[in-house]
Amino acid sequence: MDGAGVPRTPGSGMPPRRILVKLPNWVGDVVMATPVFRALREAWPAADIVVEGKGFLADLLEGLPTVDGFIPDGGKGLKATLARARRLKLHGFDLAILLPDSARAAWGPFLAGIPTRVGYSRDPLRRLCLTVALKPPTGDDGKRVPIPMPERYLALTRALGCTGAGPVELAVTKAALEAVRDMLLAAGMADGQRFVVGAPGANFGSSKLYPTAQFAAACDGMHERLGLATVLAPGPGEEAIAREVATAMRSPVVVLDAPPTSLAELKALIRLGALVFSNDTGPRAMAVALGTPVVVTMGPTDPRHTNYQLEQQRVLREDGIDCMPCHLKTCPIDHRCMTRLAPERVVAAAEELLGLGFGSGSGSGSGSGSGSPSPTPDEPAEPVA
Repeated sequence: MDGAGVPRTPGSGMPPRRILVKLPNWVGDVVMATPVFRALREAWPAADIVVEGKGFLADLLEGLPTVDGFIPDGGKGLKATLARARRLKLHGFDLAILLPDSARAAWGPFLAGIPTRVGYSRDPLRRLCLTVALKPPTGDDGKRVPIPMPERYLALTRALGCTGAGPVELAVTKAALEAVRDMLLAAGMADGQRFVVGAPGANFGSSKLYPTAQFAAACDGMHERLGLATVLAPGPGEEAIAREVATAMRSPVVVLDAPPTSLAELKALIRLGALVFSNDTGPRAMAVALGTPVVVTMGPTDPRHTNYQLEQQRVLREDGIDCMPCHLKTCPIDHRCMTRLAPERVVAAAEELLGLGFGSGSGSGSGSGSGSPSPTPDEPAEPVA
């Protein structure tokens, strides 16, 4: 840092002018990386912050004042890597923050000659591509220690002297809010009907899925006890799971699958909802960022990776199962970590959250899941922490 407390990039001794942040691949991980953008903006308010990731992630980050630009990832392979390096070189970046641990994530910035490249070093090839290499958090036995992903990502900015932090955040545009309200009205939902956003899928694999019959029973229970209708919002490839849940339900349900909602629309839907009910997947992280209470059914994954901002979350796990967390995509036995989770626990957790005053969404009416007013047509989208 200089005498005024402004961090300087290693080597140049100057504040960066253009910063590249390579995004993770999963929606939830990208949401958990948003405090990095805030920390960079607070440290270097004059710098351009550009993120690089899969093309569909642009909708997820739309409207955030901490992001100035988006570069779609060109894909894998030598040809794509060389093209990526040429593209990054043209942008004139002087600092790259590499959030994924893969060697591929570091090759492009290395070949582009970005002077400062910061990331975790997990193998010799990756280490050669970095100028600031951090060791992943490990225990005395040398094994990786799970820590909340926002903290893991922020450690990279702290290595540069950035002291800022903050909650995960996303922004919702007025256009997306209006589009989702129109979708719900067209599907027959009454104006002002409170609803739970159900996310029964998971791209990771079937091991993360709460069984569809139990998911349906939990949604029915939330209607009976709390008066909530259900809106199922499957991602691409998850449509069949959502329809199976809807078929098993007795209570009012809308399935937004023709086509599936975009991430911009899903943000708006979550903000309008009173509650989110999700497996341990992207919509969970989005709900946290948008201030909407969320009930999570978790089985094969380690909760220490996502233990952050738990006030409006209820993470349900079945105790006493010795094979969890296994992190396997498909359960090789009987999926007991999920099948033993009773739907009544989901309903009770939802009742607790709403009883505490969380969740003010009002369906296709004028409310939002965060309790914040919608922006007017002349206002930009605002982040919701």
